[in-house]
Amino acid sequence: MRVLVWNEFRHEKSKPEVAEIYPDGIHGAIADFLQSEQIEVRTATLDEAEHGLTEEVLNQTDVLLWWGHVAHDEVRDEIVAKVHKRVLEGMGLIVLHSGHFSKIFKQLMGTTCDLKWRVADEKERLWVIDPSHPIVEGIGEYIELEKEEMYGEHFDIPAPDQLLFVSWFEGGEVFRSGCTYQRGKGRIFYFRPGHESYPTYHNSQIQRVIKNAVKWVKPESGMMTNYGRSEPLETISDKELK
Repeated sequence: MRVLVWNEFRHEKSKPEVAEIYPDGIHGAIADFLQSEQIEVRTATLDEAEHGLTEEVLNQTDVLLWWGHVAHDEVRDEIVAKVHKRVLEGMGLIVLHSGHFSKIFKQLMGTTCDLKWRVADEKERLWVIDPSHPIVEGIGEYIELEKEEMYGEHFDIPAPDQLLFVSWFEGGEVFRSGCTYQRGKGRIFYFRPGHESYPTYHNSQIQRVIKNAVKWVKPESGMMTNYGRSEPLETISDKELK
């Protein structure tokens, strides 16, 4: 399986406290724990040519993970269109944390994807809503993070196909933190935790969810659909039936 981890890679360059947590970037940290004999992992960042998302790269990607925050508007629309096309064709997409505001997620959802938020050192408890789903395999009743950024409802997204996590924060807010969708042939998973100021992606349970999600969103083999004008189907004549 070929996995591509995409990250803006801006906070790590401008904020020493973020670089200390993720010296190789958030994309590097995620790529490290995903790498295995079964998974070939590459990374791409915003400031690379075509944001590292050339047509050749996308055509060789089974699953794309997306982390963005401060530079959503800098992602070129023609690149978003290419990613959108690949998702509809079957490429899996995992959108992480503030990637909810990315152009690609908003285009796929068809809504503003807006929400309430608060930067504070608050405890987050992610409750597992559907313990039978493969994405939460190996996770108990909840995941607890000592410090995270708060996201709160209302989260302006379509009703998820499946709701896997609901977060509770110390301030009392709740949030739909693990949502699955299908668009065309592509599976999508949105996973909320992952603010750059906290070591969330070093947490073994968060890593487990993302590993499970990569396996779940990967493309399924199957017959390609031909669209457009169609000739009448051949039918069995009455004589042949007799």
